[in-house]
Amino acid sequence: MATSDRSGGDAGKSRDPLCDAREASTQTDTKVQGHGPRLSKVNMLTLLSLWMELFPRKKAPVESERQQTRSTGLVVVQDCNIKGLHCSSTELHAGQIAVIKHGPKLRGCDLYFSRKPCSTCLKMIVNAGVSRIAYWPGDPELSLLWVQGDGDSEGHSSREAVLDAVAAERLKSNSRPHICVLLQPLASNMGQFVEETSSACDFLEKVAKDNLGLNIGELFREQQRCSRAELMETFFLQNEHQHRSILNAIGLDNFCTEPYFSSLRQNMRDLIALLASVVASLPHPEQGYGFYEKNPLQAGRAVSPSIVRHCIIQARLLSYRTEDAKVGVGAVIWAEGKSGHCDGTGQLYLIGCGYNAYPVGSQYAEFPQLGNKQEERQCRKYRYIIHAEQNALSFRNAEIKEEENTMIFVTKCPCDECMPLIKGAGIKQIYTTDLDSGRDKHDISYLKFDHLQGVQKFIWQKNSQDESAAGQPLANGCTGKHDRETDEHQLCKRQRLLNTCIQTELG
Repeated sequence: MATSDRSGGDAGKSRDPLCDAREASTQTDTKVQGHGPRLSKVNMLTLLSLWMELFPRKKAPVESERQQTRSTGLVVVQDCNIKGLHCSSTELHAGQIAVIKHGPKLRGCDLYFSRKPCSTCLKMIVNAGVSRIAYWPGDPELSLLWVQGDGDSEGHSSREAVLDAVAAERLKSNSRPHICVLLQPLASNMGQFVEETSSACDFLEKVAKDNLGLNIGELFREQQRCSRAELMETFFLQNEHQHRSILNAIGLDNFCTEPYFSSLRQNMRDLIALLASVVASLPHPEQGYGFYEKNPLQAGRAVSPSIVRHCIIQARLLSYRTEDAKVGVGAVIWAEGKSGHCDGTGQLYLIGCGYNAYPVGSQYAEFPQLGNKQEERQCRKYRYIIHAEQNALSFRNAEIKEEENTMIFVTKCPCDECMPLIKGAGIKQIYTTDLDSGRDKHDISYLKFDHLQGVQKFIWQKNSQDESAAGQPLANGCTGKHDRETDEHQLCKRQRLLNTCIQTELG
């Protein structure tokens, strides 16, 4: 689903937003023959922007009664490659951060926002010469749902938000970039496919192997329900009248009539449900699992568990763009820079990301797609497919610096082909699962992972540290007491959201 915000020139014409979707879509076929459905590029980038809005931050983003500004996630794309993953900071909006971080390199880029940017951001990114600005059709960055402090105007927009919406409309109606909503309906079985593959992923398989009596299916469904409740509260407007009012205010009045309004809301629900399934594939820390060094030899500079989990879920989202007929793999590379005063990601900045796919420009069935069950070795895929780690390195946005802590987050154990590349590139830390470690499948093997020196390996496993030692630094960089208190707070919050969600469904 796609629609332009501009109404000028089409006045008097009934424009079908679904037709706009077919015209605006530049995606490859969402179905890979012989395998499960493939997530379209538009939907994957949209989901990444939503997920980036939820990036763990030490300080709350700019969100106060005085400014009524909502936290916003942003994905910067150029020539089909992701150039930046950003989120609002305590002082700057996501669009402002993009201008600071990318500058003139924004020219010709596509920007995917988790909310419609305010006029302050819009004028800067339009002036930078971006090609397209896409956003999630919910409450905008300058909230139209903001409640005044006197309590008498509950449910009404503030004057400032209305003025900003008008200014944003004027800016985009006179701008060259295509400013639009890009949501594509999921393939008929995409949601089920993501749910099934998420519930059977390596991370939950590890939990199942360690806890033979545990019902993994029930654990996954509980995590899924909690995640969906949280995501629905953040990104979906339950009140239809409220949603229509916001769509009208931000120039999406063509979505306010049926059947387009119901179709839009259903597409939003489907994408949120898909994201909830992906998030549920990594159990919350209270389950006792995280990424820890197997044999800690030195005090690591590992990032916090919440950030590690967030980055692994980024990689899992990328894996649903795979061209591999058997298994999808995603990889994300981040580095810790010297300055953390700008982006909501703190000192972390994106180096590159990728998923396993065939060489750029190749057509379907141009190369073998079968695995090691194929008797004829020349008909197997392994010599042709580019691994997720290799794509992340090949299409990186910045050089890896020796003085910085660069880390890669991968959804499956790196193979012997990738491990030397990871070390040679200067990556210092790997966060992954080791279920395949030690295996030799002839065409692909995982023998180097355990023995490679010079790279810290943080493995998904049960926490074996003494959790009773309050304030004791753990192997993954967190502090016991503080994190337990945080986890308890988050658990209570998720339980409240889950109860609300259940009551809504029953009602």
